[in-house]
Amino acid sequence: MLTRVLIATAILVGSSASGSAEDVDLAKKLSNPVAALISVPLQWNYDQGIGPSDGNKMTLNIQPVIPITLNEHWNLISRTIVPVAWQHDIAGNSGTQFGLGDTTQSLFVSPQAPGPGGLIWGVGPVLLLPTGTDDLLSSKKWGAGPTGVVLHQSGPWTVGALANHVWSFAGDENRSDVNSTFIQPFVSYTTKDAWTFTLNSESTYDWVSDEWSIPINAMVSKLVTIDKQPISFQAGVRYYAASSSNGPEGLGARAAVTFLFPK
Repeated sequence: MLTRVLIATAILVGSSASGSAEDVDLAKKLSNPVAALISVPLQWNYDQGIGPSDGNKMTLNIQPVIPITLNEHWNLISRTIVPVAWQHDIAGNSGTQFGLGDTTQSLFVSPQAPGPGGLIWGVGPVLLLPTGTDDLLSSKKWGAGPTGVVLHQSGPWTVGALANHVWSFAGDENRSDVNSTFIQPFVSYTTKDAWTFTLNSESTYDWVSDEWSIPINAMVSKLVTIDKQPISFQAGVRYYAASSSNGPEGLGARAAVTFLFPK
């Protein structure tokens, strides 16, 4: 029921404005993780079936994306994810926690112009910062590793994948090490009136516990301009095709509002 309400809200808001050519171009740039576009997504997620007591969790990811021009050929794209979480009984009868989770900071060096065949790419480091405000909201570990993205945009289509790997190198010695691979294949289709339909997976493999988590997300978004401010509204559902022993299961939901600031 909640998911249907979110989708209906997005459709209602989106229908208030027709898609201009500029809106369509911005919508396609949103499908490109290394586009030279300042954006501030506020992404809400809901997951359930967590742990032995079937706990649930709501997370608001604050995800500013800031491009920095290095020279006439190269950009540095900063992508930050700061989670604010509310969760209940995610570790058995563990009660309720609310606060910040751990921050993920990615930096991509990317060419300003697509490469041969229109290929777009970016590589760089990813950092895990133990900013969590509760033991059950944080790994209590500092981590780092490589990250990269590759994609191709042709007409209304965007197809690509983003990946990273994080190893912990410092932090609380009593907590488990972090050694995880993240893989996000994605495909999206943007219509001539700035609707975008996206299918992706945000898969994580934990090398410590030898377990996969594979949520599959299906989302629809609409980019509109309200009083000269471009905004994208998104809603969708996710299904966990695989989950770790204490991870979410079944269906989840996602909704997002993204503020864009074109140069």
